[in-house]
Amino acid sequence: MTSSSLPSRRLSVAPMMDWTDRHCRKFHREITRHTWLYTEMVTTGALVYGDVERHLRFNEEEHPVALQLGGSDPKDLATSAKLGQQWGYDEINLNCGCPSERVQKGAFGACLMAEPQLVADCVKAMRDVVDIDVTVKHRIGIDDSESYDFVCDFVGTVAEAGCKTFIVHARNAILKGLSPKENREVPPLKYEYAYQLKRDFPQFEFIINGGIKTLDEIDLHLQHLDGVMLGREAYHNPYVMAQFDQRYYGDASEVKTREQVLEAMIPYISAQLAKEERLKLNSITRHMLGLMQNLPGARGFRQTLSDSKKLASGDPRLLLEAAARLSSTTLA
Repeated sequence: MTSSSLPSRRLSVAPMMDWTDRHCRKFHREITRHTWLYTEMVTTGALVYGDVERHLRFNEEEHPVALQLGGSDPKDLATSAKLGQQWGYDEINLNCGCPSERVQKGAFGACLMAEPQLVADCVKAMRDVVDIDVTVKHRIGIDDSESYDFVCDFVGTVAEAGCKTFIVHARNAILKGLSPKENREVPPLKYEYAYQLKRDFPQFEFIINGGIKTLDEIDLHLQHLDGVMLGREAYHNPYVMAQFDQRYYGDASEVKTREQVLEAMIPYISAQLAKEERLKLNSITRHMLGLMQNLPGARGFRQTLSDSKKLASGDPRLLLEAAARLSSTTLA
């Protein structure tokens, strides 16, 4: 897709380690056509020294899809960004928000917010070698740096390198003492910081992330910002995205039912299992456990898709067997 034909970033699904792989993204794309999808974070080392195809291959129908990179060396990031463009990604995103200690040891993720000029150098190095957008996903602060000035200065410095899109996870990252899970829950959300960034830098695109679950919440944030990125809600309750195309992109196409989503995945799963001998059915179906969230019979659906004996058969029609655990009236 050319940049002019890409939908806006009004809605997107966050990059999530161990979750938003290409199978997950294919599943999400069956629910929403226009929402932006992001890869798991891919480190520059994995691309410079590892198996590029394994990390970068994706399904053509995933567009618009962005590659999130983790790294802090401008040269390696430039090499990785160039590979991302060659493989067909629509955007390169730099991770400046992950707080895990493993990522900190690699001197990237949220700890990069302490070095805004280095982030700017990284952005410039990538922008120099690609034609697609280079964006940054970041927190609003790190550790006890809680003032608005901290994130404002960060954005101002990085913007000077040509970054025009900032994805703001509206919490501080606590680099010592909290696990990644706790870092998604304990530091308070400060959406007003993101709103203020948009007021101070109206020429740039700001997308909010963190704790957003409902359409009403999305509507509220879009009154102040350019876009909303959902994380765990999109994964655990993916059918929340079924209304996105009509509601936020003006697409009049009929919304797929849950059962239609399942049926659309069956030929994909069959093709993937035939193509990759080592691929297991569970590698794909694990991303689909939340499709029936909040419906009567959802537990039975999950149990069927988690049954190791049934999964061992490798038969993708297991999806329909799982769906049969719900009454037909609940699948719309």
